[in-house]
This record gives sequence, structure tokens and C-alpha cells, in this order.
Amino acid sequence: MKGSIDFQPKLFSALRNYSKEKFMADLMAGVIVGIVALPLAIAFGIASGVSPEKGLITAIIGGFLVSFLGGSNVQIGGPTGAFIVIVYGIIQNYGLEGLAIATFMAGLILVLMGCFRLGTIIKFIPYPIVVGFTSGIALTIFTTQIKDLFGLTMENVPADFLSKWVAYFQSFDTINGLSLLVGVASIFIIVFTPRISKKLPGSLLAIVVMTVFAYVLREHFGIASIETIGDRFGNLNSDIPQPAGLKINMDTINQLLPPAFTIAILGAIESLLSATVADGVTGDKHNSNTELIGQGIANIAVPFFGGIPVTGAIARTMTNINNGGRTPVAGIIHAAVLLLIFLVLMPLIKLVPMSCLAGVLIIVSYNMSGWRTVRSLLKTPKSDVAVLVTTFVLTVVFNLTIAIEIGLLLAVLLFLKRVSENVQVSVLRDELDIAQGTETSHHETLDIAKGIEVYEIDGPFFFGVATKFDEVMRSMRDRPLVRIIRMRKVPFIDSTGLHNLEILVESSHKEGIRVILSGVNPEVRETIRRTHLDEVIGDAYICDHITKAVNVANRLVGELHVIK
Repeated sequence: MKGSIDFQPKLFSALRNYSKEKFMADLMAGVIVGIVALPLAIAFGIASGVSPEKGLITAIIGGFLVSFLGGSNVQIGGPTGAFIVIVYGIIQNYGLEGLAIATFMAGLILVLMGCFRLGTIIKFIPYPIVVGFTSGIALTIFTTQIKDLFGLTMENVPADFLSKWVAYFQSFDTINGLSLLVGVASIFIIVFTPRISKKLPGSLLAIVVMTVFAYVLREHFGIASIETIGDRFGNLNSDIPQPAGLKINMDTINQLLPPAFTIAILGAIESLLSATVADGVTGDKHNSNTELIGQGIANIAVPFFGGIPVTGAIARTMTNINNGGRTPVAGIIHAAVLLLIFLVLMPLIKLVPMSCLAGVLIIVSYNMSGWRTVRSLLKTPKSDVAVLVTTFVLTVVFNLTIAIEIGLLLAVLLFLKRVSENVQVSVLRDELDIAQGTETSHHETLDIAKGIEVYEIDGPFFFGVATKFDEVMRSMRDRPLVRIIRMRKVPFIDSTGLHNLEILVESSHKEGIRVILSGVNPEVRETIRRTHLDEVIGDAYICDHITKAVNVANRLVGELHVIK
């Protein structure tokens, strides 16, 4: 039904024709994706400003709910690099409780977006904005990892981008050579592993090799200068946390609504982009509204367990597809694998070097940067370049909330300017070719009596064009007897256009000039009727074709000449 909520989780339809063969394929894919997701969940958790087990909890609970309730057969949910910057900023400003409330509110926003069928609208967010903030996030993630990569000794790392680099340069005399070696070696392992085996996850291999290396140095050679997860966070808890309540009031809602909105918009964009990319590979079609509801429910649930925002992860989703996963069962198995690791292997995770995780995140930031896409977009129209550069700079220098808000505003303004410039308002007298501007080869010329002016609007009659039309009208020096406004190429009219049209009609009537509308399509005519403007114009003077309008105008002019 048209008015019903579009919530149809793919899992339930996938299970109708499920088979042993599909399960074995999903099992293999789920296990591999779980292994791939392990180092990323830990790294994203730490980089976001929470403990590593929080990243894993997010991947377990969020990943399960996204697969169980989502609108894509192959989407893998969990923490992603895109959220590192905003999550870290929220923790700095509002603490962990503020993050939990913001994530919960973002989940509600996502559910509402899905319920109101806004899944398709998200896809219309301009591409330069998506590329701009994604590249900005990539640079910011890279910046946050410099301390751990070089093993710098710093008490407090500044929050903003420029101050971070100033502090880094002031502390470069404290570089830890072994930490840098581990970080650089991790990067090399991740980069070159695919050349040896496409199946083997490079990030996991880097963590295993570098963890063994650091452990051997510490236990057998007494070298403990390589900082590990355990050194920073102590013993890690392998118990599933008990759900905790959230203290929400109007003050916290007002404070956290902007970052919650940013989390929701970013999560919607990333998850639907991931699902769209997956559709292109599998030939499937995701349900965007169901996907938003599923993502929303996941983000409503994870804050009660201390988790961070959840969204669809493109890299893990593609890993799932490439290893044979074709139903949401693979995503559920991926969550189960992570839960097993969480319960059994958590004590070993504290041995992972921090510089190794920095190497993993530097590769993530490089893959996110999309520098080739940025380079190609710099050759596009200046308006797109302006949106891209503005969004990128605001993301890096300020924060993602401001970047998305101003980026969207700038994109809308530039779009309206471009549309307004392309809308033409022309004036005709004496003769009118009714086929002009169409593809027909049959031309018919209408004679227009003296005292009639025809104004044609070519494009939408909205607030960006209304002023332009008014200027054209005022520029005409001769006062006609009849004005015909030809609207055959006007797909819609907004309130400003209606207001200007009403002023034109009323002022023309005061001057003794009759206004006739021509070629009004049913939608525009219905809008005019609802605002009662048809009563001001006169129903007989709203025509569906120019021939009728010209005949009415010629008759009116003839009657006026007879009266005179």
C-alpha cells in the first residue's frame, strides 16, 4: 500500500527458498568477514576515543541487527572510519553519555527517515559533498594516527586539525624508532598481502605478525618501549556489558540534535551507498527504506551497551560478496564469529601494538581519500569544485556537522542559481509559431492582434525565477490590452511564483489589462485552484492551449476596440 511503512527485511524473504548450498556459502563468507572485521572494529573503536571492546560490541550487536532487519541481502554493518571524527568530537565535548544519547537520537532519525520513505531522497545529495567530506574525514583520520605511528610522547593531543600538527612538530624529538618500524611494517604487509593472496586479510596478518614481534621483544629481550593496547587500556573485559539507561532531557536533546543529525545523515549516505555498490556487483536490488529502518534500530540498540554509531561498511560488504555471501545469514554469522572472538580471545587483543593499529587506519584513510575522484572532480564546473573544496576544508578545519550543513546549503544555492539562469522568459508580438520550441515539423502561425503581448516561461516558475519574470514585465514600456502568459514548459509553480503571478494579475486589472494563462498543465492548474488564484484570473482565461488563448485575446481586443 502506498501509505504504509516500507519495512520488509531481506532476511525473511531470503529464508523462504534457503538451501544447504546457500548456507555453506554464507558460512564461509561470514567467517572470513568476521575475521576481516576484527582488526577494523578494534581500530575504529580506539580511534573514536572509546576502548577496543566497545568497537567489537558495536560490530557484534550492530552487525547482527543490520543483517537481521536491513533491506540489503549482503550489507555488513558495524563501526566505520567515517564516524571516527564526529564520534571523537562528541566524546570530547559531551562525554561518553553524550555520545550514547546522540547515537540513540540518530537511530530514531534514521527510523523516521525510513518510515517516511526518504531512502531515495538521500541519493540526491550532491556527489561533490559526499567526496568532499569523505576526503576530509580521510585526512583527519590520517592526522589522528601520527602520534601512535611515530610513538610520540605527548600528554595531550589537541582536538583541532591545525593545533594537532603544531603539537606533532614540537614533539618529533620524542619519536620511538621501534614503534615507527612496527607501523611502517604493518603498512607494507597490508599493501603487499593482496599480491600474495586475495583471500588473506592484510590487516589481520599485520596485526598477528607485529603482535608476535612486539611480544617477543618484550618477553625475551626486555624491550617494552612499543606501546600496546594493554599498556593504554589495561586488562580488557570479555563480558557482554549489561544494558544501561540513558538520561535524556530537553537540554541534552537541544545540545546533541546537530551531531545526532550529522550521524544520521552520514550513516544514511554511507549505508545506502554501500548497498548501491553491492547491487551493482550482485545484480540484486536493496530496499532503501527498510535499510534505513534497520540501520536506525541498530543505532537505537548499541548505545545501551556502550557502542558507537553503526552503518553499512563498503569494504566488509564487498569482502562478503567476493567470498560468496548472498543472503543476510552471512552478516549474522559474521556477528557470531566476532562474538566468539570477543568471549574467547579478548585477553590476547591487549598485546596488539598501537602503532600497528595506526598503520591499519592509515591504509583505511588512504582508501577513503579517493584522491583520483577528487582530481577528476576538479575538472568539473566551478560550482561543483566550490562545493567540493568548501566541504573538504570545513570537514578538516572545523567539523563534519558544519561541513555537511554549509556544503548542502552551498550546493542548493548554486543549483538554484544555475536553474534560474537557464530559465528563459521571452516576449512575442504580432505573430506566434505554435510549433516553435518543439520537435514537430508542422508549423502553424497565429496572428496576434495589436495590443496583445505573449510572455513565455521556459522552466519551473519558482522563487528563483519569479523575480526574473517580474523584471521582464517591468521592462516593457508599452501598456498592452491583453497579456498572455504561456506556461506550456512550466512543470510546477511554488508559493513565490503564485504570489508574483497574483500581484501581476491584480495590478494588470487595475490598469485595465486582462491576463490570460495558456498551456497550464493539470498539476499547475490544481495549485492555482487551491490558492483561489483562478477566481482572480477568471476560469475562462485559463486555457490549456495557446490557440484558445490567442482566440480569447483577439476577441477581447476586438470588443475593446468596438467599445472605444
